[in-house]
Amino acid sequence: MPTALRPIGHEDRLSLVDHLSELRKRIVISIVTLAAAFVVCFWQSDPILDFITEPVRATQNLDNPSEKSADPLEQAALSQKAQERFLRELSPALELNAATLRSLSRADNLTPAQSAQLARASAAQASASREAERAAAALPKNTERNLVTLGVTEPFTATITVALYSALLLSLPLILFQIYAFVLPAFSPRERKTALPLMLMVPVLFIAGVAFGYFVVLDRAVDFLQNFNDDSFDILLRANDYFKFAILFLAGIGLLFQIPVGVLAITRLGILTPKQLAANRGYVILGIAVLAAVATPTPDPITMSFAMVPLIVLFELSILVARWIDRVKPPPDVDGEADVDDEADVADDEADDDADDEERDATPPEPLHSDEDVKD
Repeated sequence: MPTALRPIGHEDRLSLVDHLSELRKRIVISIVTLAAAFVVCFWQSDPILDFITEPVRATQNLDNPSEKSADPLEQAALSQKAQERFLRELSPALELNAATLRSLSRADNLTPAQSAQLARASAAQASASREAERAAAALPKNTERNLVTLGVTEPFTATITVALYSALLLSLPLILFQIYAFVLPAFSPRERKTALPLMLMVPVLFIAGVAFGYFVVLDRAVDFLQNFNDDSFDILLRANDYFKFAILFLAGIGLLFQIPVGVLAITRLGILTPKQLAANRGYVILGIAVLAAVATPTPDPITMSFAMVPLIVLFELSILVARWIDRVKPPPDVDGEADVDDEADVADDEADDDADDEERDATPPEPLHSDEDVKD
C-alpha cells in the first residue's frame, strides 16, 4: 500500500481501490494543510489586509502639498491635515497671548476698567486656546484612502477571501507535491527525471512572480488607474473589487513567471531545441508583450515594460540553462526510446505467455472420472 507522504513508484501495480485510497489521502492532506494555513492567515488578517491595501493608500498625495491633486476626496484629506496643523500652531499662540494679557492687566498705571478688560481678553484667549487644542484632537487621524464596504457581511466576507487566498499561496508547495506524487505512476523514468525539477520550480517561480508583481508593478498600476481623470469622480474603491483585481493581477504575473518551466519542458521532451527557440526569439517576445499587456490592465507603456523586462530575462536565461543541460546530458531520442519500450513490452508479453504455457504443462490433467464412478 502506498503511503501518504511518499510517492509510489512507476513499477508499482495498484488496483482501482488502491488508486482511490491514494487519491483520498492526497486530498485529505491538501485540505488539512490549506485549513491550517487558513487559520494562521485569519488570525493575522489585520497585517495581511494592511499589506495588501498599501498600494491603494500610497496613491494619495498627502505628503507633498506642492503637487496639486484633482481628486475631491484627496483634497478633503489635505484640507483636514492643513486644519490640524493650523490648530496645533494656533493653540500655543493663543495661550501665549493670554499670558501676556494677564501680565498687562496687573500693571499699576491702568484703571480698574482697563485691568478688567485685559483680564477678560486674557480669559477669552485662554479659552480659545483650549478649544483649538480640542478641535485639533477631534480631527480624523486616519486621512489615508481606505477601501469601502457596501454590505452588512462584506467586511467579514472580504477578510475571509483575503485569508483564504493567502493560505492557498502558503500551502501551494505542499499541494503541488501531493499532485505530483499522485500522478507520478503515470510517468516513465525518463519523464519523471524531467517532471521532478519542473515541479520544484513551479512554486518558487510563482511566489517570485507574485512578489515582483506586488512590489514593482501593482502599486504603479493602482496609482495610474486611481488617479486617471480623478477630477471628474469621487473615487470610492470597494473592498471586494480591489481584492479581486489584486489577486487576479498577482496570479497573472505569477503564471507568466512560469516561462522557464515551459521552455525546459519542451526542450527536455524533445519537442523543440534551444536553437529553434533562439531562432524564433522575435515571435516569443511578441507573445510576451501581448501577455504582459493582458496581465497589466493599464494603457501606459511604463507599467507594461516593468512586466515585460523580467519575462524576457527569464526566457533568455531559460534558453541558456537548456543549452547547458543539453551539453551536460543530451535529451534522449524520443522515437528510439519509444521503439525500445515497445520491444520491451512485446518481450514481456511473450515471456508472460511462455510462463503461462509452462504452468499449464506442469499442471497434471484432472481425471475424467472419479474413483466412485470407476467402482460403479
